Amino acid sequence: MTMDQLFDEQPAHWGLRGDPYVWEAIREQLAGQPLPADAAALEESLLTAFTSVVGVDLRTESADEVYREEFAHGGLSSGHVSLSAWRDWLIPLLVSRGRRA
Repeated sequence: MTMDQLFDEQPAHWGLRGDPYVWEAIREQLAGQPLPADAAALEESLLTAFTSVVGVDLRTESADEVYREEFAHGGLSSGHVSLSAWRDWLIPLLVSRGRRA
């Protein structure tokens, strides 16, 4: 299994409108990379990819959301990325999928 396969099934809900675009950008960045051997390494890889894509380190940033122009595609909250959603359920969801693989 490769890292991008963790992203095959989108979550049932998102935090903000920019989140699906971040999901796809991380998926593209990790395409073809093998799944790390353990959950800690997988989480680290996902957090590093998130930082590269969004420009925010979830390990140190305390804000709940950020705005990124590149993820703005129309709508009131367009371009806003929910850091709390990524911290609380999106990264854990991906790690959980990797552990089951």
